Amino acid sequence: MDTKARRIRIANACDLCKLRKMKCSGTTPCTYCVRRQQGDACRYTVHRRKLDASGSAASTPSVNPLTTAATTTTAASSVQTQPSTSGSSHIANSGPQLHAHDSHVFAVIEEHEETEVPREARLLCDPQGKLIFLGDCAPLSFFQTVRRLVTSRVDAHAFAPETSGYSALENAHSRPSASAGSSAEPPAIKIAVEQAVSAYHDVTTGLIDLFDNTHMLRDITYWASQPQARDESADFPSAVNYLVLAIGCQKSDEATAQTFFDYARDTALASLTGNLGVGSVQVFILVTFYMLGAGQINGAFLFFGIAVRAAFSIGIHRTAVNSRFGLELHQQRDRMWKSLRVVDLFLSTSMGRPPATSDIDCTVPYRATGENGREAFDLLNASVQIFLIIEAIVVEVYSRRKISPRLTEGISRELRDWSTRWLQPLKNVIEGNPVEHQPGMANGACQILSSYYYAVILVSRPFLMVELHRRLSEGYPSPASSGGGGAVSGRSKLADACIDAAILMVEPIQDLIERGLMTRRAPVVVSWLFASSLVLGLGLLGQFGRIIEKHCRASIAALEYFADVDSHAVQYALIAKSLLATALEHLEKTEIQDRLKRTESSSQLFGLVPLTPRHTDSLMNDKRPSVFSPATSPTGGPDGTKELDNPERTRLAQPDGPSPRFSFDFESTFLGFTESLPGTSEFSILGDSLDHDSEQTFGALNLFPLLESDGHIDLANYF
Repeated sequence: MDTKARRIRIANACDLCKLRKMKCSGTTPCTYCVRRQQGDACRYTVHRRKLDASGSAASTPSVNPLTTAATTTTAASSVQTQPSTSGSSHIANSGPQLHAHDSHVFAVIEEHEETEVPREARLLCDPQGKLIFLGDCAPLSFFQTVRRLVTSRVDAHAFAPETSGYSALENAHSRPSASAGSSAEPPAIKIAVEQAVSAYHDVTTGLIDLFDNTHMLRDITYWASQPQARDESADFPSAVNYLVLAIGCQKSDEATAQTFFDYARDTALASLTGNLGVGSVQVFILVTFYMLGAGQINGAFLFFGIAVRAAFSIGIHRTAVNSRFGLELHQQRDRMWKSLRVVDLFLSTSMGRPPATSDIDCTVPYRATGENGREAFDLLNASVQIFLIIEAIVVEVYSRRKISPRLTEGISRELRDWSTRWLQPLKNVIEGNPVEHQPGMANGACQILSSYYYAVILVSRPFLMVELHRRLSEGYPSPASSGGGGAVSGRSKLADACIDAAILMVEPIQDLIERGLMTRRAPVVVSWLFASSLVLGLGLLGQFGRIIEKHCRASIAALEYFADVDSHAVQYALIAKSLLATALEHLEKTEIQDRLKRTESSSQLFGLVPLTPRHTDSLMNDKRPSVFSPATSPTGGPDGTKELDNPERTRLAQPDGPSPRFSFDFESTFLGFTESLPGTSEFSILGDSLDHDSEQTFGALNLFPLLESDGHIDLANYF
């Protein structure tokens, strides 16, 4: 047998080949990454070792995942023959110095430890009462998990009825079309074309790029000035122009926008035959985008499927096919495929559904090199790159429902790589003078940054839920939650990263709103901002800092800004307000309770509170004086009811009889510590056991084991 024909088996495939399930050559970069012009993104992750029952490696010592990853990256950069961007080479060469702090974060979590990702998928009702599916990574599924957690652990009446109904959350009720199905003649164009085209750029920049923008305004202006006669040979171009104007005037003149949209949609469907072309793809992408802005998510999801199939039919996903049409059409078709990928990944992520497109058979490059050898600044490239990372997070984390420190480090490395290349240029666009940039650049950069911060939220959200549950179970965060402490410290830092990403997402949105540059039709920003407001509300509830209240109010104000034209934003703002009110009320109760505990401790020192005979008699029967009896917790009595209104039941008095000086038990509250509440060994969002019928209960999976610790410190022997 010829050895050259024999298949060579490699020990490990690169990360992209694993993700796409492609055959990897094992080289650096591999042939698959070279063919897709992503040689600088070709990285290898060492296999995770299987563990024996004792939790240690079976036969070999454990390897630090970050050290191995850094070594692999350095080795890859040393043998790479293709030129790469300066940003990526900088990361490869300075990884050990740049990521020393991150190595400490992940090192404190044991390598073999995995964190459960909650199963949040569910069936919800639309306004017509029909069931629709929302997957695990959808912001609305996350809200249902938050709602159940808060109502079961904090306040059963946390959310107002109008914010808790399923049908009010998924799909805004669309106004019935007056002309749907009956448009025979093209509607007259009586709007300002230039303003509509400018508004179109504000909404779509950074998400879709379907036309040559240098000639777009001129072409549509000329078309609008001509008599609009119904011509079967020009149906798709006419529909495309009407949809551009409909998206542009969707905010200023909704009735006219709806008229244009109805005509264009009906024309496109009537002309949908086997003769497909670029216009077929363009028209259904624009139909999808208009319906997203109108709050018709399910309809947008369905029409987008037509656009994807039309694109596959004419080979837009292959850059070799696109190159046969000349340089200008080649670039246009490539950018059309990138637009499809961005819209598809937004739809699939925001609704938790499988994507319609894939890169398995795609050869369109997602990076462009400028004349100086560096990556050229291109908002569409930046957008598709961050959405590809989001796709990897959904596949690797939310589909498998487990996340490990090794996987977290691998994803964080991709996010750091993207941030090095794009974060500062995008911020410069947002903070710069809009006159210096093309129309819509600031809004496009803001939407891309929001997607980046949402990617960080997605990957760190499970750790936030772990930390939040621990803090709610203990009743008040102990010093161990923020300092020194092994796995708890590592999870806490990752939870902080989730909250920090939510805060950073709000800031550029708020800045553009205050400067009057933010468009009110921004479905991507609204969806990610809603998730951000939930994270901020949970951060405030978990006592991650009272400064979070300021950012939480800013996110609500931003949602109310979009609520003028977006019915989803109306509901999202109400939900965020309810969560904020619940968090503030919970903090107030916790602070009052903590003050009572400290008062009890200080009263022991100087007798600040008089003792009653009943109190003295009851305390003489106690074996050990304590702020709380063994059957009582800081938040409730033996039956689990709250006792905030009766502080006498928890007040401690000195027993009668002689006692040595200072012979009492210093409670941990006197030193700034708090006692941990008794907890259960595992947590269920619904509060029920899931040993039976777990597959039938979406969102009811037991999440995480409690991190139990006893905060009590007895210093009596030292005095």
